[in-house]
Amino acid sequence: MTVKSLHRSLLLLLILTFLPLLTACDINDGPEPGPDGVTSATEKRYQELEIREYEGMRLDPSIGPRDNSISGIQQVNIDNYELTVTGLVDTPLTYTYDEVLDLTAYERLITLHCVEGWDATVLWEGARLADLIESAGVQPKAVTVIFHCVDNYTTSMPLETILERDMLLAYKSNGIQLPAALGYPFIVIAEDKLGFEPPMTQVTGFLRTPF
Repeated sequence: MTVKSLHRSLLLLLILTFLPLLTACDINDGPEPGPDGVTSATEKRYQELEIREYEGMRLDPSIGPRDNSISGIQQVNIDNYELTVTGLVDTPLTYTYDEVLDLTAYERLITLHCVEGWDATVLWEGARLADLIESAGVQPKAVTVIFHCVDNYTTSMPLETILERDMLLAYKSNGIQLPAALGYPFIVIAEDKLGFEPPMTQVTGFLRTPF
């Protein structure tokens, strides 16, 4: 990427605890399902109090069968946690965990598809990324959001895509607080982005000035 293109980017550094793939690639358990359509391996992955059905549709466990994090499951001290929005914005902003939870909450039933042919349906709840970003006053030159994870993984997505698809920064999955194994406190839900490996976050995140 050239210096010129970097200065056209909106850099979102989301400090994440770990990064499994946000697709259904890790949902397939292999063994044949039982009479209720759930394998024993899948059954073990449901967390206590996790919702298993929503409006007549069976929900998959939000945690996959494998840990795909780069450096293991990370832990975030929520007492000093911050999510910062900066970069090509008019007013850099910093949010605590509770301040993100105080934003208008949105609940969505989303089926994530994997390029391997698997899919997983999970009920997510969280804040709109648009609310977090636009509150800072996005400048016209900002075109790309770059996510930076706590384990040094980075990925990016066009700002236009995030806004058009109204993507969520989720803090609940299937009715429970996002588990550490899924990236507590936050995860970016990249709906309809087949093959995209977004941050499933434990965000102490930043939007930051391009290099």
